[in-house]
Amino acid sequence: MASTSLLSPAAIATAAGATSITHHSLHPSSKLPVRNLLFKSISGNKRPSSRLHVSSPTDQPAATTTPAQPSSKSPKEETIFFDGGAHYGDLLANLLLGFTLLWLPLTLAAVSRAFFLRYRFTNLRVTVISGLTGQDRSDFSYKVIKDVQVVPRFIGEWGDVIITLKDETKVDLRSVPRFREIAKYCLAMAEKPVVLKETGPKGF
Repeated sequence: MASTSLLSPAAIATAAGATSITHHSLHPSSKLPVRNLLFKSISGNKRPSSRLHVSSPTDQPAATTTPAQPSSKSPKEETIFFDGGAHYGDLLANLLLGFTLLWLPLTLAAVSRAFFLRYRFTNLRVTVISGLTGQDRSDFSYKVIKDVQVVPRFIGEWGDVIITLKDETKVDLRSVPRFREIAKYCLAMAEKPVVLKETGPKGF
């Protein structure tokens, strides 16, 4: 009879473990290396992205936007060139001569001019204000001026400005300070030749 070897259960388990270890060692797992290779190949194919800048042609000027202009023009602002009354020298001279009865009417007229008369020259009009409360007022534009003349008073410290309108009306402004400068301003605003017609001094 052939003899058969008897193995103990422990020996059988040890032999089975060795066989399984040999089997696993002969068939290594190929999943992990393949994943790593695929990940490296995919990541290796990534390239840095570049942006494309498109600019307008240099031969065409860039469009510029201008702010919208108001449709209606604002009214012209009125500025004052001269605003005042008669020259103070006219009042002083007439007060000194007012002690005589012959000169008294002229003195009263000088007092009236000093306290109740006012001239105003702006870039738009000429205004003459008179009266106790200034209720009497006359205005006229430079466009209606035809001629301007001056009459110096005393030694030329003050004088009269005589404005002739186109309808032949004469406006006599008495004892005006800076009368030459004001007369030239009126001629310039009226677009007339700035040539003053001046006579010699005529009293007070």
